[in-house]
Amino acid sequence: MASAVRLAAPAATDQEPGPSPRTSRSIPAWVWALPPVAVLALVFLYPLALVVQESLAPGAYADVFASASFRDALVTTVWLAVASTAGCLVLGFALALVIAFVPFPGGKAVAKFIDVFLSFPSFLITLALLFLYGTVGMANGVWTDVTGDATGPFQFLTTPWGVLLAEITYFTPFVMRPLLAAFSQLETAQLEVASSLGARPLRIIRQVILPEALPALAAGGSLVLVMCLNEFGIVLFTGAKGVTTLPMLVYSKAILESDYAAACVVAVVNVALSVGLYVLYRGVSRRAGA
Repeated sequence: MASAVRLAAPAATDQEPGPSPRTSRSIPAWVWALPPVAVLALVFLYPLALVVQESLAPGAYADVFASASFRDALVTTVWLAVASTAGCLVLGFALALVIAFVPFPGGKAVAKFIDVFLSFPSFLITLALLFLYGTVGMANGVWTDVTGDATGPFQFLTTPWGVLLAEITYFTPFVMRPLLAAFSQLETAQLEVASSLGARPLRIIRQVILPEALPALAAGGSLVLVMCLNEFGIVLFTGAKGVTTLPMLVYSKAILESDYAAACVVAVVNVALSVGLYVLYRGVSRRAGA
């Protein structure tokens, strides 16, 4: 029996190891990046390059910068964007405070509706305001039925104030969304301690809630400012007289006047403003942890 064991032992050592599996060569990472980069270059970068090339026509920038219509459109675009952003910050902060800290029936449903509202197109809100406060809207219709007047008093939608109201109405949820996310991470113990020490609600908001909300306010405000600078549908659908923004000026130069060089110059200026503000927005969002 021992000899059998001694004879069987060498058999295990006679087996030669099999050939090692061949290592497959991995595809470099830059190869996988080629298809999306090619699609991006064809769909976005190439048309943008054509716009920049067209704007470099001799004297195009000088003529556009010297025109009063461009200066007026630039000023109108900037003040509408800044005013709309300020209105969205104030209204969005107040509404987010109510939804986050004031319990009421349907509060969660309202918070979820804000996420749905973000997907609405801008012209839909403008149409709703036209149905309510337009020249033949519901408010003017009720007024004429009650008083017998030929026209109603609500004619502000065709003015810059109508554009401002529509932009604040549409873009406020873009401020509320990051604010609600910031408020959800705020420890309620801080509020309870401040309240137990006798702090009034306004003082709690100013000294406890507002410092925690500043990064979210900055991120939401930067995003709204960028979107307001490029807003076209609201200005077009309100039909506001004398309100010409940079996107509207591009449309007017390219479609109505067939001045493509001037339209490209205005577009390049608008893109430069938007990219600069977008870089600012990304920096603020990164600091806010978004």
